[in-house]
Amino acid sequence: MSSLAKDITPPSSGAPMVKAEGVHKSFGLSHILKGIDLEVLPREVFCLIGPSGSGKSTFLRCINHLEKISAGRLYVDGHLVGYRQHGDKLYELKEKEVAAQRRDIGMVFQRFNLFPHMTALENVMEAPIQVKRESRATARERAQRLLDRVGLGDRAGHYPSQLSGGQQQRVAIARALAMQPKLMLFDEPTSALDPELVGEVLDVMRDLAEDGMTMIVVTHEMGFAREVGDSLVFMDDGVVVESGHPRDVLTNPQHDRTKSFLSKVL
Repeated sequence: MSSLAKDITPPSSGAPMVKAEGVHKSFGLSHILKGIDLEVLPREVFCLIGPSGSGKSTFLRCINHLEKISAGRLYVDGHLVGYRQHGDKLYELKEKEVAAQRRDIGMVFQRFNLFPHMTALENVMEAPIQVKRESRATARERAQRLLDRVGLGDRAGHYPSQLSGGQQQRVAIARALAMQPKLMLFDEPTSALDPELVGEVLDVMRDLAEDGMTMIVVTHEMGFAREVGDSLVFMDDGVVVESGHPRDVLTNPQHDRTKSFLSKVL
């Protein structure tokens, strides 16, 4: 696989790529996030682990304002996400402004969400044409390069129904990269895959990390977190319980809750 450096947008400042300050999120009476404080540095692979319902995916969705936070501040590349601040007050951005922010943030979900009536190539081309108004020729050239990059150059003309789950997820990664994001969010990208297909997706993610992409990965793949991750956070019940270098947290957890969780998944 060739380098993807030309398709990675560098951060615009020396600030953390992601900074969360006291982030809360509630759905009605359910308090999901209870004051999340963390920083993700540029070029870092930041892994989030924890039991189902701990708030990991909700936090990920808050980063690109798919969910609105209930309190706190959330910044991407030094810019407040979803809001602008005047004095002590926050004012929500218009949807057009939020959409502009999202262009810099790629997201890969558990389910692939590919357009079934479009080929792999067309799926990857679509957003740059529709959102960035790129020419079809420019979008096609980058889409083919990205499909080559994820090992699917020979599947460009295939429809999603003609691809395996692992292949569809690799197309989904190429589609997210087509917008040349500065940050990639992965929400358990291998959880819907058959076990024998997990490795091909993780290999693409490893290559992205080597190329310097800033990544936040919600995952149950502890081997990936240990080998590729720069930082790891264990979340439970909406709070950060423990954080540190993945090898330290996974091999020598300090908190009983972390020890209990890892004893079940390692």
